[in-house]
Amino acid sequence: MHIKTPLLESRSLSQKVPGTVWLKMDALQPSGSFKVRGIGFACREYAHRGTKKFISSSGGNAGVAVAFCGRKLNIPVSVVVPKSTTERAKELTRLENAEVIVHGDTWNEAHLYAMELVDDSAAYIHPFDDPLLWQGHASIIDEICENDITPDLVIVSVGGGGLLCGVIEGLQRNKLKNTRVLAMETQGAESLHLSLQQGSIVTLPEITSIATSLGAKKIAQHTFESAQKCKVISNVVSDSQAIDACLQFIRDHRIVVEPACGAALAPLYQSSPFLREYNNIVVIVCGGVVATLEQLHQWQKSVG
Repeated sequence: MHIKTPLLESRSLSQKVPGTVWLKMDALQPSGSFKVRGIGFACREYAHRGTKKFISSSGGNAGVAVAFCGRKLNIPVSVVVPKSTTERAKELTRLENAEVIVHGDTWNEAHLYAMELVDDSAAYIHPFDDPLLWQGHASIIDEICENDITPDLVIVSVGGGGLLCGVIEGLQRNKLKNTRVLAMETQGAESLHLSLQQGSIVTLPEITSIATSLGAKKIAQHTFESAQKCKVISNVVSDSQAIDACLQFIRDHRIVVEPACGAALAPLYQSSPFLREYNNIVVIVCGGVVATLEQLHQWQKSVG
């Protein structure tokens, strides 16, 4: 379902750190984000098992990816979205011929309702917590290795942790045991960061970040265990820093990404001191279907 995306050297970002910065451009996936890697892998597997319908819950990228895969496999899709979901996200999901059901104020409420809709003929496609997703997302590391690039550091945005789990699995199966992972979140959605600090999974009382694609109140258990085992570096930026990174990325590379992706770009644009020890830095440009230049400017004004 997914395509092999370019791995581009970023001259502008490489000027901000001692090493070389590489961009894994998953914003160019046909569904608009990296999500189609794992979701496509899962959908194919469930279709092979005889599934007649896909049900998912999402406020954006995952829902569009499931809808895209369902259309390609000729399997109907229903996506439950919370009330906070943008009209653009709902429009893009319907454009892929999926049914959109609005329920609940948060993703967690939409997720619980979606689970109630699952019967023996349907498969639930979780946005981030499914081993099939992680296996599919791991292909992003396979492709980096095919380019003969051995990263010292991979920078990844974290919401529920599906991409992080996939990156860790990909590093393990390519025997890149010396490659470190930097997990980036925004303030108000830092469930991984707080969990690692506390030593147990933390459930956020609410999501206050505008980076709603990172808006899981708690990470998956496997995410927490993998991050601890692999000694993932965790860091947090503000909404303002994430948005500024998105706008600078447009200027430098002419690609629009959402603030969730901006979180991964932000430490590079800030020339963060802890990046100085790495020679080859790969940042996963994960994309984002709801982002537009107009929306980014609106968010910028809202956060001051």
